[in-house]
Amino acid sequence: MVTKRNNIKNFTRQNLREWFKKNEKPQISTKPFRADQIFKWLYQKRVESFDKMLNIGQGTREILENHFYVCSLKVSNKFKSRDGSIKFQILLDDSNIIETVFLPHKNHNTICVSSQVGCAMGCDFCMTAKMGLIRNLNPSEIINQIFAVRKELPNAKNIRNIVFMGMGEPFHNYKNLMQALEILTDEHGFNFSHRRITVSTSGLLPKIKIFGFEKIKANLAVSLNGVTNAVRTKLMPVNKSYNLEKLIKACSEFPLESRKRITFEYVLIRGLTDSIEDAKNLIKLLHGLKFKINLIPYNSTPSSKYDSPSPEQARMFQKYLLDHKIIAPLRISKGQDIQGACGQLAVENMRRIEYLI
Repeated sequence: MVTKRNNIKNFTRQNLREWFKKNEKPQISTKPFRADQIFKWLYQKRVESFDKMLNIGQGTREILENHFYVCSLKVSNKFKSRDGSIKFQILLDDSNIIETVFLPHKNHNTICVSSQVGCAMGCDFCMTAKMGLIRNLNPSEIINQIFAVRKELPNAKNIRNIVFMGMGEPFHNYKNLMQALEILTDEHGFNFSHRRITVSTSGLLPKIKIFGFEKIKANLAVSLNGVTNAVRTKLMPVNKSYNLEKLIKACSEFPLESRKRITFEYVLIRGLTDSIEDAKNLIKLLHGLKFKINLIPYNSTPSSKYDSPSPEQARMFQKYLLDHKIIAPLRISKGQDIQGACGQLAVENMRRIEYLI
């Protein structure tokens, strides 16, 4: 009988301990540090086979070989921007493709990862939405994006930040997201600081309400993009289920450490969301919350029905917020020339599957 092998990168360290205990592998289950060692080999030394785990006994390595495999993902294409950003198209085992973006900064680097193939949220300004949702990514497919980027860019040191702002709605893939976050922040895994990981949501309230109370932590970012229900519903269908009043209430109840804030992402669209009146209403809407606002000038594409604001209007909008003591950086979108900026990630001609939100 052939034993079906498990993808070991879909296991958290605790999952791995529990598997060994359940399957009565005494030489491992009675020694919890074995899972620690395996994780360090996988995520810190980045080995791709069990026979390279040199401080693990032969018997244990044979058990691993018989029941698990180490997976990786291949980059099928990459596009380099004038600003140094690089968009990677990554091939999955089922021939679907996701996009991951490397974003260089002066003192650190960021990787923008995807959580789904496509997206079900239908945001009107986002190219990923045009794909529809094809499927969720499993934990290994989420974390292997980081491996793939590192392998392609061995000299890209100081990868400090991870942002879940790529393809998909992370909270629509909640279980796999949380497993990936556990591996990313595990001291024996990637060992990223939870303060350097940000999860962006379009506003799925049931998940926002539980995310803040999870043992595994990360920063929360909420895509707002409208200061009235009419405008936000036009741009983001999720607002029909979870309107602004419900969203703001959930954010007001979200537990925050003393120095943390919720980030609200606000896309500036010419003639729709970029007026000074919108800026005034934005301040009123968020009054009483601990927050900052990331202002994102809309990244237009050849097929866009919306336009980017003028640079002058974007700066006027920002100035109004700054004058009212609001933290409001104006994001200079990286990777626009390679369709790698916010809202531009998409892969054409892929099979859609209908998912319920």
